[in-house]
Amino acid sequence: MTITINLFATLAWLVTWLVIGIRLRGRLQTRQPMHRNLLVTIWLVALAMHGWTILHAISQHPGVVINFAAAGSIVMWLCSLLLFITMLTRPLETLGIFVVPFTLTAMLMPLLESGHSAVIDLKNGLGVHIFISLLAYSILTLAALQALLLALQNKHLHNHHPGGLIRTLPPLLDMEALLFKLILLGVILLSFGLLSGALYVDNLFSQHLVHKTILSLVAWVTFGILLIGHWRYGWRGRIAIRWTLSGFFLLMLAFFGSKFVLEFLVTRS
Repeated sequence: MTITINLFATLAWLVTWLVIGIRLRGRLQTRQPMHRNLLVTIWLVALAMHGWTILHAISQHPGVVINFAAAGSIVMWLCSLLLFITMLTRPLETLGIFVVPFTLTAMLMPLLESGHSAVIDLKNGLGVHIFISLLAYSILTLAALQALLLALQNKHLHNHHPGGLIRTLPPLLDMEALLFKLILLGVILLSFGLLSGALYVDNLFSQHLVHKTILSLVAWVTFGILLIGHWRYGWRGRIAIRWTLSGFFLLMLAFFGSKFVLEFLVTRS
């Protein structure tokens, strides 16, 4: 049953990616992209099946297992869900061309052999901390992908040679406005994630958590400086892109880096 669901989820994501490509091609040729209802339907199917595989992978009585592979799958599932919701009101299918392959890869990761995985008891508010943190990581991951797309758009526009995909994007100013909205929301959630961690996680600065805590705080400061710089000094363009990617790198190093070291290096040494 599990293999069947994974197979159908894989096919659903592949079809989603194909339909996005067809819609973008139609937008370039006729400015009237078709297959919107098909895209919405198949995307929902992919999300549902992918979500089922996540629940199956992490469910452990009486707690859950969120290892390196499962965490990547959850983050990309949330990214795809957030992009889907945003896409309903904004023409952002182009971002899906990049997000869906990452989501598909992340979904298949738990099928591979992983390292040590501890069962997590979600009582005493720890579940709230984990959920908020994963949601913050997902939004800021989407912001980083948006920044990469913005960098590509910026480069092509400055060279006066906009490529095919670039011409399907919203105007540059709209893309930048969306980027800062994503960062602001991500920073708010990251703040709650850090606060809930201080409340519900025992000894955030213990040996196995100190790197994750410090890097997360540095990432939070990095994104905070970017928001202040944008509000106070009008930072945008390349400056915004560099700060966004720097903050994202620190955050992913904090979360996935620490998990990778603990699960694949420390436990096997």
